[in-house]
Parts: sequence; structure tokens; C-alpha cells
Amino acid sequence: MPNTIHVDIVSAEAGIYSGEAEFVVLPGEAGELGIYPKHTPLITRIKPGSVRIKPAGGGEEELVFVAGGILEVQPEVVTVLADTAIRGRDLDEAKATEALKAAEEARRRATDKQEVATVEAELASLAAQLAAIRKLRQRK
Repeated sequence: MPNTIHVDIVSAEAGIYSGEAEFVVLPGEAGELGIYPKHTPLITRIKPGSVRIKPAGGGEEELVFVAGGILEVQPEVVTVLADTAIRGRDLDEAKATEALKAAEEARRRATDKQEVATVEAELASLAAQLAAIRKLRQRK
């Protein structure tokens, strides 16, 4: 397909998504990034949040939650190397809410700066995951 871009999303555990897309939107460090075919080459870090993929030839937009990682863009290929990646349909709101409560409790008990920073990073990731779940639920 002439006006598409190949998208690969991988985590340490597995390949999460691979396919042709019309465009991709994801959470860059400086804000949301929209990537279309023939995009200028780019390497940047990404924040926890939703990667939205518009599949080539139509079809329903795919959603993948990433807990941070690296984005590499080439004119014909987008590669997301995620710390953690979860397909939208596999996100579990109850589990994420429970983990958020546990992290909030750990934040209250944290004593040194390193422990506080680690817990706050976990809180940010869980908040982004819950936001992705809510966004996916609104689309249905």
C-alpha cells in the first residue's frame, strides 16, 4: 500500500502489534506525536499512555497502552520499544485500580527520595493506564 507506514510495538515480553497503518498517535515526552507515512526520521522517549493506530484500509482504531519506552520513526517504519505494552482489549480496570491503591499506600509509607521517586513513577504509569481504559470504554 503506497500511503501507509509499518508499525511494530514490542515489549520485553512479546511483540504486541505489527502491521500497516495510515497513522499512529502516541505520547511523546514533549506532548502527543502524530506520525504519518514518510515522516521525518526521529528517535525519542515516550511517556506512559495510549498508542492509537489507524489500520490501513480502514477498520477500527487499535489501542495499545505503553508504560514508557523508546520511539524510532523512519519514513516507512515506526518502531515502539516499550517497557511494558498491553493491548487495549487486555487492559483490566479492576486490577489497575487495585494496583493504584497499593501504590498510593506505598507512597504514604515511602521514606527516602529514591523510594518516593520509584513509587511516583509507578503512580504515573497506573494513572495513564486507567486513562487509556476509560478512553477505550468511551469508544465502545
